[in-house]
Amino acid sequence: MFGYIQPDIPYLYFKDATLYKALYCGLCKSIGRSCGQTARFGLSYDMTFLSALLHNIKNTDVTIEKQRCAANVFTRRPMALDDGITKTVACLNTLLTYYKLTDDILDEHKGRISRAFFKRGYKKAKALHPDAAGIVKARMAELFELEKAGCASLDMAADPFGLMIADLSDYCLGESATEYTRKLFYGVGKWVYLIDALDDYDKDVKKKNYNPFVSAYKAPTKDEMLAKNREEVDFVFKSVFAENAECLKNIRFYFNTDLTDNIILRGMPASTRKVMCGCHKKVKPTNIASE
Repeated sequence: MFGYIQPDIPYLYFKDATLYKALYCGLCKSIGRSCGQTARFGLSYDMTFLSALLHNIKNTDVTIEKQRCAANVFTRRPMALDDGITKTVACLNTLLTYYKLTDDILDEHKGRISRAFFKRGYKKAKALHPDAAGIVKARMAELFELEKAGCASLDMAADPFGLMIADLSDYCLGESATEYTRKLFYGVGKWVYLIDALDDYDKDVKKKNYNPFVSAYKAPTKDEMLAKNREEVDFVFKSVFAENAECLKNIRFYFNTDLTDNIILRGMPASTRKVMCGCHKKVKPTNIASE
């Protein structure tokens, strides 16, 4: 369920592209320190965005230094230095990756080997953040039950994942959490679940896996489903975007919000349009701007 939260690159300032890449690389290193080197393979764009958002809301400045990358030891690139937020997000990334692989096993009966590689990292993350691990486990159990029952309501199906991200935001923000931060993170989580399901529509039909859009509309292909129900599907996503935009107006940010505004207000709608037309591609952070 990862990789969809991306900036709208044509409208991304160079300074924000630099910050985004620095956060990504810093988070990668932090995962290695906290959860082991293998766990670094689970790093996602979504968690880089989460790191940027949490730093801003908690008034925690990001310190950037040029360091060498394990993937290219001859190049020094800007990296965000480790701090409490980054360490927590690193563990959350590992916890969520482990459960994503568990979901793959349940859906497609594959991925056991991949999950085995993350088991040690998962145990380390769980030991460092047992409450966060409990949140993920409980909400994913709710999600599995709804999927097992073939839930045909998009809102109901996406609810556990949205609540999980909202609960994790409360956990990370502590005293900085408000009803609007919770609603924002809920909306982001709901969108991630639904956009992933929409993107997997044809694959899930072929493999006879659960998919909320298939259960709700029962069309044999995504194109046929959208041809008949595009207005309704558009409304579902636009409702999320409208709620997210309203929440942003009521959240206190301490630093420049150009990066997170770009992702929430432009990047998420852009990814939605690309998934709907079948042209969504995952872009590497190192390609967002030249070094």
